[in-house]
Amino acid sequence: MRFFLDSAHVHEISYALEMWNIDGVTTNPRHVQASGKPFLRVVQEIGALFAGTDKPISVEINPHHTDHKAMLEEAEKLYALCPQNFVIKVPSTEAGFKTCAALRQKGIRANVTLCFSASQALMAMRMGATFVSPFIGWKEANGEETVQFIRDICTIRDNYAFSTEVLVAAVRNGRQIAEAAIAGADVVTAGFSVFKDAFDHPYTHDGLKRFADFWDQTQYE
Repeated sequence: MRFFLDSAHVHEISYALEMWNIDGVTTNPRHVQASGKPFLRVVQEIGALFAGTDKPISVEINPHHTDHKAMLEEAEKLYALCPQNFVIKVPSTEAGFKTCAALRQKGIRANVTLCFSASQALMAMRMGATFVSPFIGWKEANGEETVQFIRDICTIRDNYAFSTEVLVAAVRNGRQIAEAAIAGADVVTAGFSVFKDAFDHPYTHDGLKRFADFWDQTQYE
């Protein structure tokens, strides 16, 4: 499984690249707004961090665009800023699916986002999405089951040998990261603090403290 960082904060991404060897980045309008920088400026700064690599950076088109033509025009402009890395995020709507197919024909990778059903994921795969992003945190917050949701999407992928990668998004904790991996997802994207917490455990620190105490009571040579 690959780990993507869900962020538009350059300092977080730099840290994740250095410390975690992060495999890619996903952004969205909320993250860009939180960065405090203009949209085009921040996505280009992120692109510069990945210069010389093929690690994907998902960049979302204007969510006000609801028709295929407007989506495609903006997608092509964004892609041209960083062709090596940018993957264009389009929504799980009829216009988004159509745009995904058009981008595929042009050799531009698409991440079909805001996916909340297996049937939406199936359509994204049929239309040639590079990634499909099922959101699980939002569903769990509303009392919906998500493990079988991911399994169903992965089964569809495997049944028909689709090349689309399942990118589990809106991840809130380490348990969900592990569940996505067990279910067969290809990628998980999570926020900086989610990964930090997932890589840590209080028993690890307790164990280190105990071992350090024994170390200090032992002759070294």
